[in-house]
Amino acid sequence: MQQYIIRRVLLAVPTIIGITILIFLVLRVLPGDPLEQVFSEEQGLYVLTDTELKFARATLGLDKPLYLQYLIWTGEVLRGEFGTSFWTDDPIGNLIKRRAPITLEIAFVAIVLSWLVGIPVGIVGAVWRNTAADYSSRFFVTMFLAIPSFWLGMMFILMSVLYFSWKPPIIIIQFWEDPLQNLTIVAGPAITIGLGMAAFTARMARSSMLEVYREDYVRTARAKGASEKQITLRHVLKNAMLPVITVTGLQLAGLLGGSVAVERAFAVPGLGLALTQGIADRDWNIIQALVFLYAVVFVFVNLIVDVSYAWVDPRIRYK
Repeated sequence: MQQYIIRRVLLAVPTIIGITILIFLVLRVLPGDPLEQVFSEEQGLYVLTDTELKFARATLGLDKPLYLQYLIWTGEVLRGEFGTSFWTDDPIGNLIKRRAPITLEIAFVAIVLSWLVGIPVGIVGAVWRNTAADYSSRFFVTMFLAIPSFWLGMMFILMSVLYFSWKPPIIIIQFWEDPLQNLTIVAGPAITIGLGMAAFTARMARSSMLEVYREDYVRTARAKGASEKQITLRHVLKNAMLPVITVTGLQLAGLLGGSVAVERAFAVPGLGLALTQGIADRDWNIIQALVFLYAVVFVFVNLIVDVSYAWVDPRIRYK
């Protein structure tokens, strides 16, 4: 197991390096200069002359060759530094420290909700397949799969504001500062994302369980007189969890960087909203830092998912 983990970590290094090179080059190939956006008449800010603009580029290191800029940036990342924002000149590391807990909390609550709702629904659909309970569960699963998360979030906001006069805070409040106020920030996005994820989890759990029900060892357990409850919980459910874990891992990794629309709809001050603002402002440093962070998290989560297979299924061994 240790050798497998070491090999996976070593294989992740060139993957992350390739992602850094790709995002670095793409941002500089696309048209638009962030300095011209900051210091332009259209933005209503101070306008620089050509000489001042060249001096600003030299100060920020943008006049250096691309390979040298890349080496400087990667060196800062290895030291735990991500530079500063073009717009506010604030350290990006502080932005990540402030906003990352909100995004992580939303992702964690959404994953827990998807399992608490999705797995029981999947079990009901598999155990009582082709019954009224199965048809009802499949209807709701299909409905929440079809509804976009951002639309569901907008409906959630409208219903909460119109009927409950709910106004979530738009400032960053961490859980350890005020748990109740923090919950008002996290609850809406987490429920919105979690319901969509629960639908996908339920569908995967149902299909996996139906496939396991056809295995020979399930028929052997029935022949030995085991009850349906024992068969479902001890034999079917555990072996059917491998695809569910795989999907959950991919959802979690994608959720950290893919909850942009929902965070935007709820005005949640998380990393997703910071990324959209960075893209709109062509803030290279913020985009580079967040994409790099998402890549590292994605690789790390996939490693955890692969290692968890051996815990769920003892037949799996890593060498």
